Amino acid sequence: MNRISALFVVLLLGSFGVAHAQQPAGIDDLLKSIRESSAQNAKINQEREARFLRNKADQQAQLAQAEAELRVAEGKAAAVRSRYEGAQKAITDYKAQLTASSGDLGQVYAAVREAAAQFRAAAADSYVTAQFPERLKVLDQLADPNRLPSNQQLEDFWFLLMQEISENGKVVRFPAEVTAIDGLTTKQTVTRIGAFGAIHDGKYLVAQPGGSLVTPQRSEQASGPAHALEEAKPEDGWLPVAIDPTRGNLLRLAALRPDVIERIHQGGAVGYVIIVLGLVGVGLALYQLWYLAIVGGRMSRQLGNLEAPQPDNPLGRVLACLKDDDRAHDPEVLETRVSEAVLRELPRIERFQSFLSMVVAAGPLLGLVGTVTGMIITFQVITEVGAGDPKVMAGGISQAMIATVLGLLIAIPILFINSVLGARSRVLVQVLDEQAAGLLARRLEARAAGAAP
Repeated sequence: MNRISALFVVLLLGSFGVAHAQQPAGIDDLLKSIRESSAQNAKINQEREARFLRNKADQQAQLAQAEAELRVAEGKAAAVRSRYEGAQKAITDYKAQLTASSGDLGQVYAAVREAAAQFRAAAADSYVTAQFPERLKVLDQLADPNRLPSNQQLEDFWFLLMQEISENGKVVRFPAEVTAIDGLTTKQTVTRIGAFGAIHDGKYLVAQPGGSLVTPQRSEQASGPAHALEEAKPEDGWLPVAIDPTRGNLLRLAALRPDVIERIHQGGAVGYVIIVLGLVGVGLALYQLWYLAIVGGRMSRQLGNLEAPQPDNPLGRVLACLKDDDRAHDPEVLETRVSEAVLRELPRIERFQSFLSMVVAAGPLLGLVGTVTGMIITFQVITEVGAGDPKVMAGGISQAMIATVLGLLIAIPILFINSVLGARSRVLVQVLDEQAAGLLARRLEARAAGAAP
């Protein structure tokens, strides 16, 4: 075993020596290649270092230039700061000089500025400003706290105050730009009633900030005298006219007020049902009133001629029920036939009264349903957005109130009409009963007279 191991080692060393002796040229090439690569890398590194040194020199030059520019900018900033501080000091000195020179006039000027500011706020949406829009510029100059008013401006302010007093008592016509509901602005002739209103084309106008005039979204029609005022002449004398003492505030609020159609829509589905039910009830009630009036007139004419019954009225038909019957019947049979004739006429005379009674009872109940529905909507809105803004709750509350009002509006008139129908029908039925009893009595008297010896 040791011999075999020794032999294997000798053979391995021999083979390695042979292989090593056969490749000396490949190692020399490798060493040569390594030397050339090292020399090339050294050359590249030298060029890179030279380039870095040149860039460093450029960066140093740029840094020096930037530092020089920074020093120049800092110098300019210092100069500007110095001038600013000097200007602030000069302003302070000028203000001190102004205060010292004005003396007691400072309080006067302050009062003038305050008065001009207050008058400017009042004149911004005045109807007089629509005729004299240039006065706002004068008031803006007087209200400026950074300048003292001149003597001419003080005189102009006095003139504007006197002008306001004078124009409040005048009715004048003047051209002005009027903005219509569709947003179109045109030059129109406007009739101004002091500082309380302006009319154009039979409609009241609203003054906006800046002196412009607009037609409200829902413009109120002027009354007859106010409409005539647009065409009046000075010699026509005094004319009554409606004015807005709040200088347009009431007109603005009136433009936001819903009309009848909008209020009906606010009632919701329950409101529509109430209206339909009420219209049907009123239509039937009026038709029955007309029918009873016609029948009452014909029955009145029939009462004047009982011997000639006419078929165009209930009384004539009742009187004619025994006209062609000459047979001798028992009194009970005759009474039954007369009662049958009277009962035959009752449905036409008393028709619709039960339905109208139902409408009278159902109207308030439907209104109550609308009220409950509106309150549910209101509570739902409060749950979603809170109760901070009353406007968000107005829809539900409006639906509740409108439904209640509609229910009462149909119930009350129909209640009165139904009462009239009931009273009128009872009168006609009483006439029929009386004449039927008289007819029966006359027939029995005739039979008794014929049977007497």
